[in-house]
Amino acid sequence: MVRRFCYSLLASTAALLFIVDHHGPFTTAQPLPWQRCNDTSGNFTEKSAYQANINRLATVLATNASSSPSLFARGAAGRVPDVVYALALCRGDTTNASSCASCIAASFKTAQQLCAYKKGASMFDDPCILRYADWDFLSNTTDNRGAYTAWSFDNVTAAVAPAFDAASARLVNATSEYAAADPVRRFGTGEEGFDDATYPKIYSLAQCTPDMTAAECRTCLGRIYRWRAPTYFAGKHGGRVFGVRCSFRFETYSFFSGNPLLQIPAPPGAPAPGNITPSATGQGRRDHRNRTGLVLAVALPLAAAVAVVLALTVAWICFWKSRRRAAHKDSGKPYSPSCPDDIQSIDSLLLDLSTLRAATDDFAESNKLGEGGFGAVYKGVLSEGQEIAVKRLSLGSTQGLTELRTELVLVAKLQHKNLVRLIGVCLEQDEKLLVYEYMPNRSLDTILFDSQKSKELDWGKRIMIVNGVARGLQYLHEESQLKIVHRDFKPSNVLLDSDYNPKISDFGLAKLFDLDQSQGVTSHIAGTYGYMAPEYAMHGQYSVKSDVFSLGVLILEMVTGRTNSSFNNSEQSVDLLSLVWEHWTMGTIEELLDPFLLGHHRAPSDQMAKLVNIGLLCVQDSPADRPLISSVNVMLSSNTISLQVPSRPTFCIQETEDHLHQYSDAYNRALKLQSSTADRSKATLSPNEVTLTELEPR
Repeated sequence: MVRRFCYSLLASTAALLFIVDHHGPFTTAQPLPWQRCNDTSGNFTEKSAYQANINRLATVLATNASSSPSLFARGAAGRVPDVVYALALCRGDTTNASSCASCIAASFKTAQQLCAYKKGASMFDDPCILRYADWDFLSNTTDNRGAYTAWSFDNVTAAVAPAFDAASARLVNATSEYAAADPVRRFGTGEEGFDDATYPKIYSLAQCTPDMTAAECRTCLGRIYRWRAPTYFAGKHGGRVFGVRCSFRFETYSFFSGNPLLQIPAPPGAPAPGNITPSATGQGRRDHRNRTGLVLAVALPLAAAVAVVLALTVAWICFWKSRRRAAHKDSGKPYSPSCPDDIQSIDSLLLDLSTLRAATDDFAESNKLGEGGFGAVYKGVLSEGQEIAVKRLSLGSTQGLTELRTELVLVAKLQHKNLVRLIGVCLEQDEKLLVYEYMPNRSLDTILFDSQKSKELDWGKRIMIVNGVARGLQYLHEESQLKIVHRDFKPSNVLLDSDYNPKISDFGLAKLFDLDQSQGVTSHIAGTYGYMAPEYAMHGQYSVKSDVFSLGVLILEMVTGRTNSSFNNSEQSVDLLSLVWEHWTMGTIEELLDPFLLGHHRAPSDQMAKLVNIGLLCVQDSPADRPLISSVNVMLSSNTISLQVPSRPTFCIQETEDHLHQYSDAYNRALKLQSSTADRSKATLSPNEVTLTELEPR
């Protein structure tokens, strides 16, 4: 069964290499609707609860979208494991509510025919777009992957092509800006005079889902145009990108209803006006379209070698999942994840090695951001100007391949503003490369623990960072379609963008939990001393409360400006947690706070004390005494909630009567465990933050 699936997997992956090319007239090209099937975790059965939830949403969303001023609706139906999430959007120029409702209802029906029994589907029709899945994609408004690209087969004449491309780009940009500024429908249409005998005018349309902010809409539209236009639209007199979150289209005929919302005069220096006036009738527009061939393509930068390696990687994933599925079958528990979601999540992320070599100047030493046990990280710039960070895993490293598989499967499925975004992956010529968004301020530890740079982090930024990483952890633990324990949460794995917004990175050590699983046990202890929870360091037991412990350490570091890990290899007599506890119980916590926070721009004393209290609650000895991450977020956001009184934290250094300082029994047992475990399984414990990943990530 597994072998048969892997053969079909190889075939389906290789099939993605082909571009569907229709050279005939428009009427012979693939008609709408265009569909994408199974961007999620598997199939459902006929007359199942999942199908009933789809049908329920079909009725609700069709009614809600057609009656909404934004022509948009989103929602969920059912409970896990049969919950369905969906959104529906009608084009902004739709004036008839019944046509909007009927399009959405028909799309739900068509999706269940064209994507029979698939739990996920996206439908692109006229005048509506639909998507449903069994995971909460609604929480991420910036995920526009899986878009369709189509363009006119005929070229404009060579003499006017440069001017036409410039004019169409100007119009699309202006229309996109108009759509982003529309607070209700995030929709815009435009017209621009071109003064050419054959193409006297250019028309455009742009739209985003109305739940996006203006900035998100602007970024989404700009990205899909920059990525597609140079490759597919140069010299073409029409093109479109169909995405669930944002779409645009331009043509040399009016294809939308009503007058254009934006009008741009002909650009200076355009070709001289001709004597032919195009027909304004619908028949004239139809004749023009029938002379236009379309090329339909999935805009994926695939290469044959990458596809084969990817197929083998995903086959490994499927084999792993098949073992988990068998274990669940034996236990009598339900099991929902399956392979197609991983395939769909990964295949849209493939990048060419040549592209990444060009972006990083062939991995020049001057572009290196950092290096660790599994390889180096390089800064790069793609051809369209996007800055990236390329994680280059060491050649021939089997551990690197394991980390890549883990990170690829998990990060590709995780979408949150406080998680670093995976842009792509490359598996060519023995290279194993992960490509992330570039974070200009690099990692938190490079600023927080630098006596000069730490002054960049005023109290407002520190609170923002703590709140952001806590929300990111809550997404991992409680809100994503997966339940994930990070296991290596620390300041060096918190990256900061240009505005110091935090994003959690490095999921190479992360563990995936089943929805009903509360903890796991491993003999392979991996992580960083100073941030590991005691039950994990001593017994290999990890859970979401392990990450809460790590967050507590980070919170105390943010307030004091001191790193906890430095005490593990230092001659200092007292570790950070002991210092904080001592000053907390003595009522002298201000003496331990970062002096910068007590200077000219003094932070509120009550807020600093509150953060210390929350940090101490997170580092309690027993996991049961630590709050859930959702409770931490409530405590952080509330000014009225009463906080519990913490107990003495674990791993404190005890002072004896002769003033000698020793590790507690718990820490000594952890150190002995490290030694014995290393002999058995080469456990990767790091007393000085040299972990399984790069020393200075991205």
